[in-house]
Amino acid sequence: MAKLTQKAMAESLKRLLSKKTLDKITVKEITEDCGVKRQTFYYHFRDIYDLLEWTFLQEGEQIIDRDRLCETWQDVYLEVFRYIEKNKNFTINAYNSVGREPLERFLYQIVFDLIDRFLRQLDGAEKMKKEDRHFICDFYKFGLVGIILEWLGRGMKEDPEEITGKLTRLLQRHIEMDLSILAEN
Repeated sequence: MAKLTQKAMAESLKRLLSKKTLDKITVKEITEDCGVKRQTFYYHFRDIYDLLEWTFLQEGEQIIDRDRLCETWQDVYLEVFRYIEKNKNFTINAYNSVGREPLERFLYQIVFDLIDRFLRQLDGAEKMKKEDRHFICDFYKFGLVGIILEWLGRGMKEDPEEITGKLTRLLQRHIEMDLSILAEN
């Protein structure tokens, strides 16, 4: 029952956020939209930003099913772009809000996970220390998320497949080289 209530509030937030920025939305609007009491909101979430972060985390779980191996990092990276395109107004308004940290944390976690999965599938990955693998993941997540944020900031005009293609050509050999260098140490 609690999960259903949280999902209802998340859907209300998404509806409202598709029309205006987060700093213009109130808890009262969310609770009225989904038909719950204000106390119910605060039972589940500290504030609207907490709800936004929970929403992104739930949706991130759908993007990257933790029980499946991704075919390629590019496929999952494209899924992130497609999620943003599908939820364009919601994501743009979260991006343009004063508190866009939940969006950024969501993107960092998704991209970290996809790079980590990719690295684990490469030959020799079992020889790499966990902290070295995480270092590589952190390095690439900042670059890849930076590209997504820049794309959002420019109004999402470029084709995500074209962006991913450029990144593939740029990064494929570098990621594999990083793995082999760190695996030797």
